[in-house]
Amino acid sequence: MPTLNWIGKEAVVNHHHQVPFHLLKDVPDLACGQPGDGNLIVQGDNLVALKALLPYYAGQVKCIYIDPPYNTGNEGWAYNDNVSSPIIHEWLGKSVGREAEDLSRHDKWLCMMYPRLQLLKQFLAPDGVMFISIDDIELPFLRILMDELFPHPQAKNRLACFIWETDGNFDNQAKVKDAHEYILAYSKCFEEFPAPPVIDLSVGKDSKLFRPEIRNTIVKNGPKNPVSLIALPTGFPSDFQEGRISARQDKWPHYDRDLVIQGGVLAEPVAAQSGWSSKAICEEFINSKFQPVLDSKGQKTRFVITSTGAIEAVKVRSESQSHVISVIREVGSTQNTSEVLADMGVKFTFPKPVGLIAYLVSMVTDKSALILDSFAGSGTTGHAVLSLNKQDGGKRRFILVEMESKIAREITAERVRRVAAGYKNAKGEKVEGLGGSFRYCELGEPLFDVSGKIRETVSFSDLARHVYFTETGEPLPRERVTQSPLIGDCRGVGIYLLFNGILGDKRAQGGNVLTRSVLEKLPKFDGQKVIYCAGCLLGKDRLQAERILIRQTPYEIKVS
Repeated sequence: MPTLNWIGKEAVVNHHHQVPFHLLKDVPDLACGQPGDGNLIVQGDNLVALKALLPYYAGQVKCIYIDPPYNTGNEGWAYNDNVSSPIIHEWLGKSVGREAEDLSRHDKWLCMMYPRLQLLKQFLAPDGVMFISIDDIELPFLRILMDELFPHPQAKNRLACFIWETDGNFDNQAKVKDAHEYILAYSKCFEEFPAPPVIDLSVGKDSKLFRPEIRNTIVKNGPKNPVSLIALPTGFPSDFQEGRISARQDKWPHYDRDLVIQGGVLAEPVAAQSGWSSKAICEEFINSKFQPVLDSKGQKTRFVITSTGAIEAVKVRSESQSHVISVIREVGSTQNTSEVLADMGVKFTFPKPVGLIAYLVSMVTDKSALILDSFAGSGTTGHAVLSLNKQDGGKRRFILVEMESKIAREITAERVRRVAAGYKNAKGEKVEGLGGSFRYCELGEPLFDVSGKIRETVSFSDLARHVYFTETGEPLPRERVTQSPLIGDCRGVGIYLLFNGILGDKRAQGGNVLTRSVLEKLPKFDGQKVIYCAGCLLGKDRLQAERILIRQTPYEIKVS
């Protein structure tokens, strides 16, 4: 598998580890409804925001969709699309150093994307999937980069490179009109990702794909399928009740006598000759006295003789009908979406259509899935999630991250608010809301100050989530956030935190220091224990007897 190198790569490969953990600060005035549904909009640099969200959501996201800058060099877009914003320049200067002065446009783009993709991968559940919109400028680089980040021996984690027909969104002055974009799709683990339960939107409702059974002839002649005999006994089923089919030599299969059908089954045994695609399974069906058998893919299969004399395999279509093809059509356009937003009172250039994101999200079987978009823009992903929930009664949740404060407040959050709660369009007509709510957060201070001390504004629950995540690599389950020094257990190890007077004693040498009396007050745990505390007055023998490992705060708490 080829790898991609660029100026600055060495500096950013591990940069996501160095990003400090920040607090999230609620902004209730910008929230929508009763924000207990789990939906969240975060304003801030998505690199820092993703790191702040990890202790809450690592390994829990089923679907990530991102629409990053395409690196077109177009300065006129509301979302800067040539990676030359002051924020990115400042970040490159700090992260890449003097090398940044020699970076090409592509180098800068890759330096910006790599650590963000590293963090995004940590959010995915084992059966999760990531979709990335892109055009042909950075597609070849992004594909190699993603192959490196999502390795698989046969490159199967690269599920698809979708072609999205954009319905005429092209430059009329170009010699060749680009009427498509790409969407790269990668699974966290190919073996865990289930077949998407959707039907391609361009397939008509009368298509055989919607029939409950799949029928195909088993005749298959060729060098790999030499002619052989299948003996069809009395009782072999047919798909019609009565009739006689003449023995034929001009069509396959060849029969040694006429086929007589009575009561929907073969009345007399016959011998059929042909090349076969499923001979072994058909003979297993015969040996099972015509009871359905499982094919190599686990599908229930039976066989019938048709009125034309063909032998067909009949398979029961699974409840999860799946027909996803690599070309996506008829999901809306950016022009139409811009008009819808304008009618809503929201202005945004080149928004992705709701139908496109809804189609991608619908490839995830879990209707209560968590969906993440860290380049939120106009908030189409949030709109799509609410729309799908309205359609099928799902309980999907979204997390949207938008860097620009003005966009986040006046476009992302405002659009999702109006879609959820309802609004009046440009004509003054009332448009019913889809339902739903969200919290709105901004990035707060880092957990630690420049000297490495825990900030006074950090609460016990904030630090508990951070300690549990950095100790175990997993987020602290939401239901476990209690006012108890035993914050959780993971893989047989109990995790304790003595901080901020959790035992009612806030003195420097009080409840935050592990003493004999404090140990007696701690909730019991039968197993190895890790205790984060400001100090310890117990001897090594006692610690060993109690199976306690001490991590002194703040010095042994990971700051990034």
